[in-house]
Amino acid sequence: MYKNPTPASPSPVPSPDTSPESTAEAPRRSRLGKFGVLPQLAGTSFLVLGLFARLPLAMLAVGALTLVTTASGSYAAGGFAAGAVGLGSALGAPLLGFLADKRGQRIVLLVSAVLNTLAIAALLVVTSTSAGFTGRALALVLASSLAMGFTCPQVGPLARVRWMAMTRRSPRSALDTALSYEGTADELTFVLGPALVGLLASLIAPWLPLALAAALTITFVCAFAVHPTVAFSDARPLVESEVDADGGALGQDGTGASVPRLGPALVLFPVAGMVAMGSFFGSTQTFLTAFTGEFGAAESSGLLYAVMGSSSAIAALSVAYWSPRFRHTSRWMVSAAAMTGAAAALALPVSIAVMVVVLLILGLFVGPAMVTIFSIGSAVAPAHRLGTVMTFLASGIVAGTAVGSALAGTLAQAGGAAGAAMVPGVAAGILLLIGALSAIALRRVSTA
Repeated sequence: MYKNPTPASPSPVPSPDTSPESTAEAPRRSRLGKFGVLPQLAGTSFLVLGLFARLPLAMLAVGALTLVTTASGSYAAGGFAAGAVGLGSALGAPLLGFLADKRGQRIVLLVSAVLNTLAIAALLVVTSTSAGFTGRALALVLASSLAMGFTCPQVGPLARVRWMAMTRRSPRSALDTALSYEGTADELTFVLGPALVGLLASLIAPWLPLALAAALTITFVCAFAVHPTVAFSDARPLVESEVDADGGALGQDGTGASVPRLGPALVLFPVAGMVAMGSFFGSTQTFLTAFTGEFGAAESSGLLYAVMGSSSAIAALSVAYWSPRFRHTSRWMVSAAAMTGAAAALALPVSIAVMVVVLLILGLFVGPAMVTIFSIGSAVAPAHRLGTVMTFLASGIVAGTAVGSALAGTLAQAGGAAGAAMVPGVAAGILLLIGALSAIALRRVSTA
């Protein structure tokens, strides 16, 4: 297995044909349990870099909202700026993934890190020098915000691509463990990112969170870009016939049997699933704002949302220990069905304390659902377009969040929190339906 080189005994960068098996040592027990395989495959530094390098993505939208609202005194201007960041990310992520597939991750990540840092600096300059936020000044703010989202390095999706390459000749459980870690890392950063923005903006200055995001991008993203594991992502990808319909690879189940080639159209199922997942996230955030507002504590909605994120992150880690007999399509449907039932209970609490309990339970099914959809996405993606598909999945979450927020906000405006409470359940129900259709389509392909 590839290990991170140490200064005292540097190890050569792995060649494109290097696989975990070809450099494997005798397996050792780890205090980390199943997760001990991850630092053995990629090195501890990769786990640290991957975690901190994705943090700016979770800070940009909230950071733009806070900075522009404070500088302009207009909630509308701040909202437009945050929306522009989200739109830019949804448009730019698939392009960055496509370029990474074509040109390699290293150059794409380095260029996007530099451009993103410049875009953040542009927004900081515009907001600090504008006397008013109408006309040309507002246009510059929105253009800078759009550029921030468009150029934001897609660390999470591209890290998953590296894990797929590093585990391609390992048991399927190795990839499941890696994707469980990635799901937890995403949950943690999207909980910590907004909280860090709020803390720095309120205690020090509203421009500081974005300045920190720029510093993290130019340092950690660049370090992630040149990390030796990038050699794995640039190696020969799995050919189409090496992947099975439920997310395994030839030889991973011990059979080595050939399987049918998967159609690229199957990618639409996990992408649609992520749009539904994003709609669930956006509507839940909006519902919680309306719910806490009824108690005169709308500012605490983020803390409530973090409760769901914490249990979701822990549950995502548990996926590594699930039985291989529990097929990925079945995991999707079971998790989505449980989400639907738990989300329906959001309309029941009459106090914040009870809502905390409901959110803790709801989060237990969210993390596994996300990990599973990413796993299926990795299985059905064309081998030469893994980066593109992974970034499309991430963009689906962003686009879905906007849809869910808008729909729940409209219902909350008309009927308060009770009106918005139904949207998360509907989104989870749609996720269940897409999971069922995905299972049918994959079964037909595997039996064709």
